[in-house]
Amino acid sequence: MVEVFIFARPNSNLRRPEALNRSEERTNWYHIPKIEIIYWRIHSMSDKHIEDKVFEKISYSETNFAKGIYENCKFLNCDFSETNLCNTCFINCVFDGCNLCQAKIGNLSLNSVSFINCKQLGWNFSDCNDLLFSVSFESCNLNYSQFSKMNLKGTHFKNSSLHEVDFRQANLSSAIFENCDLTRTIFNKTNLEKANFRTAYNYTFDPEQNRIKKAKFSLPGVLGLLSKFDIEIEP
Repeated sequence: MVEVFIFARPNSNLRRPEALNRSEERTNWYHIPKIEIIYWRIHSMSDKHIEDKVFEKISYSETNFAKGIYENCKFLNCDFSETNLCNTCFINCVFDGCNLCQAKIGNLSLNSVSFINCKQLGWNFSDCNDLLFSVSFESCNLNYSQFSKMNLKGTHFKNSSLHEVDFRQANLSSAIFENCDLTRTIFNKTNLEKANFRTAYNYTFDPEQNRIKKAKFSLPGVLGLLSKFDIEIEP
């Protein structure tokens, strides 16, 4: 048996999920008069809805992770390395000090999720469910991760390492890279309009191959836009 969980926001207040039986499995937008449907997805009868919980110092390599919908939860200093997070949903959650390396994230849903002091090396975020995808990162290690073709408009990256991260064809308009290390990060056919690179460093990309209208830069970082020309710039 399959249930469809619908998250509705009447008058901008998020309600608990309503369940409707349905045979097919899919994800989509729906509109109901006077109710703004912001998210719905299929879950099996065994899935759980967990709210307002704090999980601290749990190693999920030793303890099975219960899949389901987690809302307004905090995960503090937990070990998710190699944990299967596929088809799990996190809403308004915080991960602080967590090791998430090599976690399996197929169809993972992240809606207003904050990652702080987390390790997420090599995450392929494009495997996540793109419906209402919304994240922020502070003091995280995102080296070798992939965000290609994703909608990351307004995403805030702060004090984070993004070595060789792939942003090809992503929408990073109005994104903020605050004090971030962008060594060998890939920007190609990327929307960087109004993005803020003023305190970012070690970035190089071709302004002719990206959209950079009204993007914000500062010296000396902006010199990375000239690397393709193989010119010498004196102070």
